[in-house]
Amino acid sequence: MTVTIYDVAREAKVSMATVSRVVNGNPNVKPATRDRVNEVIERLNYRPNAVARGLASKKTTTVGVIIPDISNMYYSELARGLEDIAKMYKYQTIISNSDNDAVKEIEIFNNLLSKQVDGIIFLGGTLSDKTAEMIQKSSVPVVLSGTLDQDESLPSVNIDYVNASKEITNKFIETGIKRFAFVGGGYSEKAQIDVLTGMQTLLSEHGITLPEAAQYIGTEQYLDGEKAYAAIKDTNPEVVLCISDEQAIGIVHAAQDDGKVIPDDLQVISFNNTRLVKMVRPKLSSVMQPLYDIGAVGMRLLTKYMNDEPIEDQKVVLPYRIEYRGTTKK
Repeated sequence: MTVTIYDVAREAKVSMATVSRVVNGNPNVKPATRDRVNEVIERLNYRPNAVARGLASKKTTTVGVIIPDISNMYYSELARGLEDIAKMYKYQTIISNSDNDAVKEIEIFNNLLSKQVDGIIFLGGTLSDKTAEMIQKSSVPVVLSGTLDQDESLPSVNIDYVNASKEITNKFIETGIKRFAFVGGGYSEKAQIDVLTGMQTLLSEHGITLPEAAQYIGTEQYLDGEKAYAAIKDTNPEVVLCISDEQAIGIVHAAQDDGKVIPDDLQVISFNNTRLVKMVRPKLSSVMQPLYDIGAVGMRLLTKYMNDEPIEDQKVVLPYRIEYRGTTKK
């Protein structure tokens, strides 16, 4: 049977308002009364109802988190940063996995609102037009971390995907590379578009084309990397720029199974820089996104919105660096 604030008040022989003041740390309670109420709370194992408290304060100190794939290392690292900042600002999180499904995403969004969360944060994933429209009409603030909406009008924390892609492409062009391939996934369509845009812009400036056959869009998973290699290998690419670490490792292994020597015959670079990049041999070259910081800064931005703090810029762009390891030539 659930213990209520009424049960605590009756047992401690005080009013429910007094119990509420004790629970919320209000100093206007006599020490002896506070001790008595706390003794009853501990003995009855009373747990305040966050939603009920929120009805009075209009805040539940809970935040909804929507993740496209909770098993993916990229998103788990973002979530770790978010959780640490949430704890620092005394917020509890409700984490929901959407499977990158637009219908499920909307169901989760509505469910979180029904739980009266104070804010919602999207950790990566592709934002459908319907979801973006829903966010615009949301009764609580929403922040995107590790993804962007198509017109970039929503508060977000990311790196500059276009510039990072240009920097990588330019480095390879300077070494004489002319045959490129691009492998993307479905988890963050806008980031993927930005990476491809940066790549194609630099190639076009140097009179190099990226054939349709050298472009593959999949699921960002390891086995999909093997499919990606099979799809692009007839274009004989010298370099593959891949969105996902898992996919990139799948490409490396598939190429090796095909008799290719990495990086002499094929160079591969990814965009996530999760722990996986150092677990493969040769080690995977990657754009070093500050994953923990993307989650942490996203949560901090959300706390500012929830507490009506000043916002200098709703679109936060964090620094990145590119680490060239064993899957690319020095």
